[in-house]
Amino acid sequence: MKSILITGGAGFIGSGFVPYFVDKYSDYQIINLDKLTYAGDLNNLSEVKNASRYTFIEGDICDKTLVDQIFKDYDIRGVIHFAAESHVDNSIKNPNIFLETNVMGTHVLLKSAYEHWMQSPFEYKSDYAGCRFHHISTDEVYGTLGDEGLFTEETPYAPNSPYSASKAGSDMIVRSYFHTFGLNVVVTNCSNNYGPKQHDEKLIPTIIRNALQKNPIPIYGDGKNIRDWLFVTDHCKGIDLVYHTGNAGETYNIGGRNERDNNYIVTTICEILDTVQPREDKKSYKEQISYVNDRPGHDRRYAIDATKIENDLGWKADENFESGILKTVEWYREKYNEK
Repeated sequence: MKSILITGGAGFIGSGFVPYFVDKYSDYQIINLDKLTYAGDLNNLSEVKNASRYTFIEGDICDKTLVDQIFKDYDIRGVIHFAAESHVDNSIKNPNIFLETNVMGTHVLLKSAYEHWMQSPFEYKSDYAGCRFHHISTDEVYGTLGDEGLFTEETPYAPNSPYSASKAGSDMIVRSYFHTFGLNVVVTNCSNNYGPKQHDEKLIPTIIRNALQKNPIPIYGDGKNIRDWLFVTDHCKGIDLVYHTGNAGETYNIGGRNERDNNYIVTTICEILDTVQPREDKKSYKEQISYVNDRPGHDRRYAIDATKIENDLGWKADENFESGILKTVEWYREKYNEK
């Protein structure tokens, strides 16, 4: 049985991926390393907390001694690296933690993997051939798009926030370990994820929560910022494919082909809530929409071209935005109505 280290498995995407992976693969022992910052919640992993092939370790990816010990104790044979500081607003207020976690933490993991798996550059230890490091990144490293065009794997990096700059830095370090040391790495850059278990600070949970709590629903600027929305389960399936079948050293963009601006997002959610949980006064939740000052450096449009992963690996998103948002609203409606 192979031990796979998953970092940040108590966060939004990681906590979607861990139960999926544990359920799908009976020959993997999953080791989940998570610092349990405000963005990590073990309640997100209730499905696997008693699973015999799952182990949780609370700790920091920047702690080289701890990471080395995990590689040794569990004889780690693969890494799927989700752990990251990811909220743009927080990166504007405190860039330091983003550089420490996203850049230095990624390097700690890479160095430990190299030391545990490899004899020297481009020479794996006997019995460790095939061990792989999969780095999870974001489309935000590419910067912003105009009215047309899509991000491809060849799009030059042009990050515009401390968050995206720190992720771009981590991507480059991963790339360097492939070209300099021959480490078997793959990178995936995803578009905006949404779905169950996302932290309350993110856009879609913020809209649903404030709507149900009868608070103003804040939307930055004019609400015309566009993102490509990817349902979290579809992302998990893409990660699975790339980890197992992607070519070493390659980058794969994973996007939902669901471009929607924030006005459409908030209007759609309000219309769903108007139907499934009408306000007592019979007015629309849309009346709670409130436009607030835009955040600094707010990228106007992101959109991913997922042709490479679709054609090379056979991945396809199962959910469009309209089907995924119904599932998402229902999950959060149950969560917030319990409070």
